[in-house]
Amino acid sequence: MALTRTARRGARGNRWGLGLLGLLLAAGGGAAVAAGAGLLGPEAAGARIGAAPAGALPWLPYAGAAVSVLVALVALRWLVVQARPEAVRHVLLEPEEGRGRTEAASGAVQSAVEEAVAGLPGVRRARARLIDSARDPRLRLDLTLDEDADVVRVWSRVRDEALRDLRTALEVDRVPAVVRMAMTPPRRDRRRVA
Repeated sequence: MALTRTARRGARGNRWGLGLLGLLLAAGGGAAVAAGAGLLGPEAAGARIGAAPAGALPWLPYAGAAVSVLVALVALRWLVVQARPEAVRHVLLEPEEGRGRTEAASGAVQSAVEEAVAGLPGVRRARARLIDSARDPRLRLDLTLDEDADVVRVWSRVRDEALRDLRTALEVDRVPAVVRMAMTPPRRDRRRVA
């Protein structure tokens, strides 16, 4: 499957970021080896963290700690970005001849799908997200169903009604979708029976 422009840009950014981080860590490791071997002078070879030899810069351990925290925060952000798919803000619709570019807000499209699916029998909660690219979006639909819901019937109605309506609204032949369903216990009546 060919990568979309957004995915290619993200992959290129990942390669550059990982390459720069690798160079930074390699330079730090090389400096530590050189200092341990005495190539940076006798002061650097005998230095311990927290102990400042005569003539050394007293702020150096704090700068090293600050750089370490910064690298850790950048790495944490990178991990968080990898965990979530690229969200789409606008969906490009097929323009009419000579009329330019037509966009729909993805929030409105997602809300319409959620509302349509949440109204189905047995569906307690629906959450829709459009991901990947504005020109060829994919749908991720998370459903929470009652324990006694007819899963096959819910899936059939999602496929035959909600996804069909989404394709019609976006004026496309297909919208790849991932539908995840989770079951919950049925709701209990909070009123006490006397």
